[in-house]
Amino acid sequence: MLHGRFAPRLAGAAAAVLLVSSCGSNATTNTAAGVLDTRLAGSTRLDRNGWIYVHLEGPPAQLGFQHGYLLTAEIRDLLRVTKPLLQQLTKRDWNFYRQAAETVLWPKTDPEYQTEIDGIVAGLAAHDAGQPAIDRWDVVALNGMLELAYYYVPMLDKQAGKAPTVTSPESCSAFVATGGYTSDHRIVMAHNAWTDYVVGSRWDIVFDLAPAAGQHILMDGLPGVIVSDDDFDITSAGLMVTETTITKFEGFDPAGVPEFVRARKAIQYGSSIDDFARIMLDGNNGGYANDWLIGDNKTGEVARLELGLKFHSLERTKDGYFVGSNFPVGNDLMTQETTFDPKNAASSANARHARWDQEMAAFKGRIDATIARQFESDSYDIVDRRSGPSERSLCGTVETSPRGIPDWDWAPYFPGGTVQAKVTTGAMTDAMTLDATSGHPCGRDFIAADFLAAHPAFAWAKGLLRDMKSQPWTTFKSGMRP
Repeated sequence: MLHGRFAPRLAGAAAAVLLVSSCGSNATTNTAAGVLDTRLAGSTRLDRNGWIYVHLEGPPAQLGFQHGYLLTAEIRDLLRVTKPLLQQLTKRDWNFYRQAAETVLWPKTDPEYQTEIDGIVAGLAAHDAGQPAIDRWDVVALNGMLELAYYYVPMLDKQAGKAPTVTSPESCSAFVATGGYTSDHRIVMAHNAWTDYVVGSRWDIVFDLAPAAGQHILMDGLPGVIVSDDDFDITSAGLMVTETTITKFEGFDPAGVPEFVRARKAIQYGSSIDDFARIMLDGNNGGYANDWLIGDNKTGEVARLELGLKFHSLERTKDGYFVGSNFPVGNDLMTQETTFDPKNAASSANARHARWDQEMAAFKGRIDATIARQFESDSYDIVDRRSGPSERSLCGTVETSPRGIPDWDWAPYFPGGTVQAKVTTGAMTDAMTLDATSGHPCGRDFIAADFLAAHPAFAWAKGLLRDMKSQPWTTFKSGMRP
């Protein structure tokens, strides 16, 4: 079923697309609005349990066109709320981000992805004739908003001799395990996404991408963005990839290749852990600095690529695990590229790290998809030694915390935390399948009106926040059709 307020505008388009899916590569479909473009052939949109699944296929221009057309209302809505959110958090208006998209990001974007982004713009224009135009720079800025807002902006502040307006965010709790830690000795990978609820409640797309070149990709993501961005991907080459950000990271090279470009390229064209690492390092700009957790389903090997700007490391094993909760790993990176305090046991990153190690030890040899879902739903606060959820549990709800998360510039009761979660295994990746849940995996609904009434300090978020209700775990598979 289509989401409530988007249903009237998308019902006709979605119904037409379902017909296009069954009509072959040269089909057109008549609708009340006229004849749909043949570039929609093969595409599909389905709405299930808070998620929007889209199958997109073809060369870059067609892939982008289908993306823009099928997700028009969602892209417009994300742009509508992102502009005032970034103004509130970074004190930069949307024109700043558009200009940075044009001068910093676009010149270093591969032609393939330039074409795909322009295809998104074309799809938006075809679906929304008569509406205010969304142009190339809007879409590029949306794709680069994380690295621009939380890495480029602090760099500019530092150059101007000012205290940073914002700091790089801690977000997400993830793990990858293999060998003696899992029930079948194959890889298990899971991730939950932490972010503000303005953007996070809209992180609800499952993309099934079949590009003309490279690997078939199944990933979660944001409307209008060509990479997962919170990063949960499986591919036809057997790569399984997720990540968590590095807390309190500082560094950005505007002459480098945008992170969203490198991450998409590494997923699409990598077929091994080494491929992925090589592509991510090529032109590294330091933007959206992460600990990447990678599995190669062909070999059973898992790895952690910690990627800063000046420093990086690659650890790998066929019998063990790697976890992420926003703590830096390498000492040089930690001391020279972050202001992270590893001794603060009460910080969200350190508390969740301790909980991860506790859980891995407790469930060694038994980890499977069911246990992985349990991990990502875990609400235990290891500092308070009680069930939460809180800002320190693997599934977090900062809106319930009187402490907030100072490291992220999140004040007490900030509307942020875990917004969704995903799980896959070696067997599921063989079948290009993942399980996903929308909303807090730990089961607590977020109701925007109730939150704003209780916390008037966040009145600026009125009209930007929306309800986020916990949904059941749902299976998504590549190639789904009505």
